[in-house]
Amino acid sequence: MATLQITDLHVGVETEEGTKEILKGVTLTIESGQTHAIMGPNGSGKSTLAYSIAGHPKYTVTSGSVTLDGEDVLAMSVDERARAGLFLAMQYPVEVPGVTVSNFLRTAKTAVSGEAPKLRTWVKDVRTSMDQLRMDSAFADRNVNEGFSGGEKKRHEILQMELLQPKIAVLDETDSGLDVDALRVVSEGVNRVRESDDTGVLLITHYTRILRYIRPDHVHVFVDGRIAEEGGPELADRLEAEGYDRYITAGA
Repeated sequence: MATLQITDLHVGVETEEGTKEILKGVTLTIESGQTHAIMGPNGSGKSTLAYSIAGHPKYTVTSGSVTLDGEDVLAMSVDERARAGLFLAMQYPVEVPGVTVSNFLRTAKTAVSGEAPKLRTWVKDVRTSMDQLRMDSAFADRNVNEGFSGGEKKRHEILQMELLQPKIAVLDETDSGLDVDALRVVSEGVNRVRESDDTGVLLITHYTRILRYIRPDHVHVFVDGRIAEEGGPELADRLEAEGYDRYITAGA
């Protein structure tokens, strides 16, 4: 069992006027096998939470703590966080010219596991995951995300997740830019990881449509850098019907 514990987390970004606070005291616990959905309007701090957990240098943690199985995540470098079992699927995956998908995946697996995977088993695992994600095997020889469509980039993110088998996966608006077919395929990939590896998932989304395929155990509504309400899957259903207006009005 893995546990990611976020306690009273305050995060800001540097501006010309000084540090602008974005997260204003977030407390959240994610355990193996659980799926937590973070929902909220644009600009509420959802992606800031994701990138702060991953260690993006743009964001400054001003107070609070993040631990994984009791270890201080904030004291770790980005690569140490990955080796500890954290994974981030980015909203806008970057291109990596000159590095093929095949080399990237095996290098990442070696770095996270501490040893290179056995080639015969690895090739089979990669092929199986690509087939399940409806990815042409030719993608293995292409440069990472270079010339990929939005849907292809998101499938590649989930391919990484399947092969790296993290303890906790943070998915930052993985559903953005996906058509209905791609959304279903990507969601199936997330569900496979949840079920086979007992991975804890922190799913960040603006819309409820992905939650039709990935059923959350807990739903948290973010407004102005804070958790405004928490509940079960029924809270997502209510947001589908009512939207975020009442939270925004209440905070105005």
